[in-house]
Amino acid sequence: MKHGFFRAAACVPSVAVADVKANTAHIIQMINKAEEAGADLAVFPELCVTGYTCGDLFHNAALLDAAGRALAEIAAATRGLHVAAVIGIPLRSGCMLLNCGALLADGRCPLIRPKQYIPNYNEFYEKRIWRTGHGLPEERVALPGIPGEPTLVSTTALADVAGAKVGMEICEDLWVPIPPSSFQAVGGAEIIANLSASDDLTGKHAYLRRLIAQQSARCVCGYVYSSAGFGESSTDLVFDGKGFIAENGAILDETNRWSNDPQIIIRDIDIEALRHDRMHQGTFTDCARRIAPGGAEAVPAPTPGNGAAGWSLLRDVNPHPFVPSSDAELDSRSAEVLEIQAAGLAQRLKATGCETLVIGISGGLDSTLALLVATRAFDRLGLERKGIVGVTMPGFGTSGRTHSNALTLMEALGITYREIPIAKAVEQHFSDIGHNPALRDATYENSQARERTQILMDLANQLGGMVLGTGDLSELALGWATYNGDHMSMYGVNASVPKTLVGHLVRWSASKTDNAAIRRALLDIADTPISPELLPADGDGRIAQKTEDLVGPYELHDFFLYYMLRFGFSPRRIFLLARAAFPERPAEEIAHWLRTFCRRFFSQQFKRSCMPDGPKVGSVSLSPRGDWRMPSDAAATLWLAECDNL
Repeated sequence: MKHGFFRAAACVPSVAVADVKANTAHIIQMINKAEEAGADLAVFPELCVTGYTCGDLFHNAALLDAAGRALAEIAAATRGLHVAAVIGIPLRSGCMLLNCGALLADGRCPLIRPKQYIPNYNEFYEKRIWRTGHGLPEERVALPGIPGEPTLVSTTALADVAGAKVGMEICEDLWVPIPPSSFQAVGGAEIIANLSASDDLTGKHAYLRRLIAQQSARCVCGYVYSSAGFGESSTDLVFDGKGFIAENGAILDETNRWSNDPQIIIRDIDIEALRHDRMHQGTFTDCARRIAPGGAEAVPAPTPGNGAAGWSLLRDVNPHPFVPSSDAELDSRSAEVLEIQAAGLAQRLKATGCETLVIGISGGLDSTLALLVATRAFDRLGLERKGIVGVTMPGFGTSGRTHSNALTLMEALGITYREIPIAKAVEQHFSDIGHNPALRDATYENSQARERTQILMDLANQLGGMVLGTGDLSELALGWATYNGDHMSMYGVNASVPKTLVGHLVRWSASKTDNAAIRRALLDIADTPISPELLPADGDGRIAQKTEDLVGPYELHDFFLYYMLRFGFSPRRIFLLARAAFPERPAEEIAHWLRTFCRRFFSQQFKRSCMPDGPKVGSVSLSPRGDWRMPSDAAATLWLAECDNL
């Protein structure tokens, strides 16, 4: 395991039914491939040494003796390797025959785990061949040809592989109401290996895929599944070579079905993230203390060396973690986020008896999204959209582009709109406080933001309404808001929506409207450079003040925000992930903006400590009332020092 990542391989080897010698060669070949890739663990199918479909041949001494010799040969092949392997074998235990998973590492076999749940619904009638391992007392057995300590045969013990605790279950074990992996997880297992021989039926693959993802989520673990493939007997069944690597509800990779060739998939499972979630959830620990108060025994599995040299991350890292990567999921997520926002606002309007909303409309992304949410909420409550009062407040930096889009959108959506220029009022304020307007500093900018907020608040008083906030999650994280200016409102519908997602929600809304004027305005707003427009435009009337030139790219800041808050990662680990997610960006650039993020995140907590109410839409939120409680004067020293040493 490196940098908190456990490298797992799901292997589907070639199989020849009852040809133990050929199967052994195929398994060793794949173990060596996994070793070359730097894997910590390679998981093979159920009964892969013999083939799963041997039927009554499993009660033949020749086959069982050959399987025993193969186990020793495969174990010997792991000597000196970093990778540990889990293979499927038949094991005689007294008068019983057990279907087992054997863990092999550095020439030894520290642990064997019998299958607990034996099905009785296929033509092999497993129950006539195998006996359940459930309830068997633990025992240590000396296996012929395998050196070292006797092997522990247990249904409860785990293995310590490369610093992670590994549990095993076999095929049907996963399908029962309470799978053994559930007990193993609360006993400390972070990785579950499933050795399977699951035949294929119409619809079964999709169901199994969901089952594996769900079990990895329930157990907050990595789940490595390998099932029998081409070469198993087709007398009555067909095996499609299913292989999955899952992590906490997500499928990281899967094999191609129906391949005639052996397959291996390898991915890095984030153990550090899993440990964070188990610690942070609390209920996982409560369950573990109740069911497995002492934890499970973990047998050491020797894994010499550190895996492949020149390590690089083997997993997909979404550069936009708040935005789904598939179009179908993005469509579903966008609709859901907007419904959550609209439902939250509708409840606040109903609870207060308020039928008037006042919103500052700038022609930018955030105010546009807030306006779209407001119209949804009013439609939901059956209120006239004229009760939404959109206010444009042109100032020193307002561009023709944003002003035009704001007017077009308000008119097309059928709301009430007003225009209140602020230049004269701000100039009077400069005169009152003795500020030179030629000095375009924070006072120059923040005076405009506070003037706009004052207008909105006073209008809300005048109209008996409330001010709808437009600031988003990214701005809250960076403190990119004027304290008691755009920082304040009566309800902030975008408070847990990051900037990268705001842009996608606006574009998605454009794709769902039949109104050509609204569509054009929304798409142009999405394409407009992000700016507070507090400094005068350039000579051509274009936006001169671009937010991302000042605080950095929002796609980077949202990435940093996600991994810092969602998983509690350190700057060093966030940097490692960012390098994988943004290969086109120089390392120096990522490090620079990561330091900026950490500095601003700590220094701006005081703004978040008194932020308005707003609906939570995702797993990351900065509300001080439940999601993020942080002292406003916390020191950033540790984080900045780590950034300086990247």
